[in-house]
Amino acid sequence: LTLLSVVPAAGLTIYVYRSDVTDAEPLSLLVTTFLLSILFATFAAVFNSTAERFFEPLGVLGMPLFFFLIVGPGEETVKLLAVRLYAYTDRRFDAVIDGAVYGAVAGLGFATIENSLYILRQLSESGELAELTIGLSAVAAGGDITAVRALAGPGHVIYSSIAGYYLGLAKFNPANRGPIVVKGLLLAAAIHATYNSTVSIGSYVVTSITGLPGLGGFLVYVIIFDSIFGLFLLRKLWRYRRHYLETNGTEPADPTADS
Repeated sequence: LTLLSVVPAAGLTIYVYRSDVTDAEPLSLLVTTFLLSILFATFAAVFNSTAERFFEPLGVLGMPLFFFLIVGPGEETVKLLAVRLYAYTDRRFDAVIDGAVYGAVAGLGFATIENSLYILRQLSESGELAELTIGLSAVAAGGDITAVRALAGPGHVIYSSIAGYYLGLAKFNPANRGPIVVKGLLLAAAIHATYNSTVSIGSYVVTSITGLPGLGGFLVYVIIFDSIFGLFLLRKLWRYRRHYLETNGTEPADPTADS
């Protein structure tokens, strides 16, 4: 079920990887980034669980504040750390777009472990976990849960790939490195928190207007949301590709030109 749930996120990650017009990224760095993001996801989960109870008494504003102050910044920070602590320091991280590639891989790793834990918890709470021993019936039992997580997964890739792109941009603009990294992280966190804060009401609005079932409304809303910010990311990758090819591999010297 976990493997099925990460297919869309994996597809998007592969697209970002193939958008890299520079040297192919080594498998060792990609795998290490993936594993680090899974490891760091546990810290985010503990932090989120601990902090959530402080926002619950705040009523209707509690969850949006929780998403914008805790979930978005926290999860995007640990995903960016999965890139910063290893791949970023390697000499083979030698192009701005490498940051987007490793950021996408970190997002895929985070989505994989998050989906796995979410699916397992939901099956356990619904009493369907025992059906995992029956084989194919497990797929039917967890179909809706898996579908929901499959739709949520690409968002993680988009957010962390955006933050990673700015991390790559910062590496080649050392004079402005700190502000560029912070800008990318805050942007990714804000998009992430906006999704979390609007997905329920957005799906309800779509369902009310179209008459689609709940899962259908959720699908439409997620596609709209991810398309908007996915296009934001892809435009940066396409612009980088064009610049790279036109200048024979010269990295952007001005951080404002591609930010």
